[in-house]
Amino acid sequence: MSLVIDVGDRPGPGRERGISAAAAAIKRGDLVVLPTESVYGLAADPFSPRAMRALREAKGRGDDLPVGVLVGAVRTVDGLASGITADGRALIEAFWPGPLTLVVREQPTLAWDNPAGHVSLRMPLHPVTLAVLAATGPLAVTSAQRAGSAPPRTCADAEDQLADGIALYLDAGETIAEAPSSIVDLTVDPPVLLREGAFSLEVLREVCPDLVGADAAGRSDG
Repeated sequence: MSLVIDVGDRPGPGRERGISAAAAAIKRGDLVVLPTESVYGLAADPFSPRAMRALREAKGRGDDLPVGVLVGAVRTVDGLASGITADGRALIEAFWPGPLTLVVREQPTLAWDNPAGHVSLRMPLHPVTLAVLAATGPLAVTSAQRAGSAPPRTCADAEDQLADGIALYLDAGETIAEAPSSIVDLTVDPPVLLREGAFSLEVLREVCPDLVGADAAGRSDG
């Protein structure tokens, strides 16, 4: 039976209890559903093979499922990623915490379950999840729905899809952002905007002038 804790929309005893329970569950290798700006996410310890297998099983996906990583502090990035460019650091300074995901090359010495060789990093703009990250360190997080279903914007939606395979749900009400995060690939030169979400190409170019759209990058490759 899963535990659901109402963490509310402001600090209080319920929120403190939820954050402590989430950190303890993650450290045990269990799965936790928590809020981000736009959707509820399914979180696991990226350094626990058992937890990552459970995450993929909960999603109904195989070992090839790419899973992004949320961080709670900018200083964490250099421990996870190699070769962060000046463009990348400028984007981080301007748009984190917030709905911007950066695809970067991972540190080759990392002992985690990530077959891709690169990783998508983001610092979320949600106080509950930031507090959990402060207690746990980086978390592997994917949207908290079964494959092929709509991403959940309420905790109840996530619970309906994932049911009892999750140790803990943190309920912070309906998410506030309509648009998903924008995704920038920093593993190529020039960097490419893979998905225009909360931040448009024009806004991101104010900080990273060399950024190109995915369509333009495809034409250039061709």
